[in-house]
Amino acid sequence: MIKMQNVSVSFSQNDELLCNVNLAVRRGETFVVIGPSGEGKSVLIKTVAGLITPQTGQVLLDGNDLQKVSRTQRAQITQRMGMLFQKNALFDSFTVGDNLAFPLRETTKLNESEIQEKVKKFLEAVGLSSSIDLYPDEISGGMQKRVGIARALILNPEIILYDDPTAGLDPITSKLIIELIIKLNKEFGTTVIAITNDMNRAFQMADRIGILLDKTLFITGTVEETKHHKNPRVQKFIRGELDEPSGLGVVHGA
Repeated sequence: MIKMQNVSVSFSQNDELLCNVNLAVRRGETFVVIGPSGEGKSVLIKTVAGLITPQTGQVLLDGNDLQKVSRTQRAQITQRMGMLFQKNALFDSFTVGDNLAFPLRETTKLNESEIQEKVKKFLEAVGLSSSIDLYPDEISGGMQKRVGIARALILNPEIILYDDPTAGLDPITSKLIIELIIKLNKEFGTTVIAITNDMNRAFQMADRIGILLDKTLFITGTVEETKHHKNPRVQKFIRGELDEPSGLGVVHGA
């Protein structure tokens, strides 16, 4: 469903952010990217979304190269994706209901009655039916996150990209948010790439895991394979002991 082939990204000649990243995510799979802050996790997910253009390599979505298709085709392909940004990216001047209605009004031919019906359905799915007329600053961080999830799903995308979905949330709320994501992923059958710094949440939601270090992605495998990975750098990160990135060396099973 999603392929990255030898993808490198840099914003300047001496500022490479991703180097020869390779990744293949199967349809219906949840792939979680972990790694220290500042290693390029958000850059990776935005490159998959088509928000960042790689300097080298290919990003393929269901076999389509985003850089080689027409602008119209690209728009059609990217509409098959939903994205939850790290800070939710909600419109402060819109109510919760209007935040969800916005992509429907902009990209579909649904009438207002149909839009409102769908908004209510998705707010109910995330447990926020009573918040439809509230503004983002009138609800908690966890509730804002749920609004962001509902908006990411409301166009029924085949692919969902979660940029640190539990950032800034307490452990209990974080666990509940991931439980909600897992439930909705199963219900809608979406293919998922998520990034996080929280190993507990990574283990909770992942089918497979990759660690981004020194600008390169290493596939560590399933949750159990990752927990028992032989590379000491992987084990140090899992235990929260990884400090200076200095290369993973040989990663067995990558």
